[in-house]
Amino acid sequence: MAELTFWTGTMDAGKSTLALQTNHNHAARGRLGRIFTSQDRAGAARISSRLGLTHDALEVSPDFDFWRYVVDALTRGARIDYLVCDEAQFYSPAQIDALAKIVDELQIDVFCFGILTDFRTRLFPGAARLVELADRTEVLQVEALCWCGKRATHNARTEDGVMVTEGEVVVVGDVEDQASPQGPPAEVAYEVLCRQHHRRTLTAARARAVSMAADPLPFG
Repeated sequence: MAELTFWTGTMDAGKSTLALQTNHNHAARGRLGRIFTSQDRAGAARISSRLGLTHDALEVSPDFDFWRYVVDALTRGARIDYLVCDEAQFYSPAQIDALAKIVDELQIDVFCFGILTDFRTRLFPGAARLVELADRTEVLQVEALCWCGKRATHNARTEDGVMVTEGEVVVVGDVEDQASPQGPPAEVAYEVLCRQHHRRTLTAARARAVSMAADPLPFG
């Protein structure tokens, strides 16, 4: 029986790597699939892993119709055994409903990969719908780490080096764009943090700045 599977984890947990590995494994067994993504850091119609792996993909725009796409392809004689859907948190709830319908009505496996919450610690609508509908929700076993060494559970956004908790939900950036100790901060970047340091808005750069600050004099 076909399944709708949702693989989730924070940024930097290897979701896109697993998506590409999943496609490779199924293709190696003679299965034919389609790869989708949305707003990947490498640009439109491209899925990329931080390990350097890339693959062409179909870009999922807000008005993309998964059901119509698959039915039209099958009607023209194409064979589709599975779908790999990366950055699924950016899909709309209606698009997730369509993916579930493809699994149930057409018996095509759908493998979704994405993060659960945005930089405000709120569920993405697409991710929330996947949790509600998926046959299986799996948390990636490769743990991203906060700067303190604890398991990272939250995605933080920085703007000009300062962590923010309000703003547009979708802004393209990457954890690799974080400022190095020697370079200027990126305009928009992301960092994975443990819950404690996300609550305190204590990023790695801010922690470094605090540790290097001079001790206050014992008199005022």
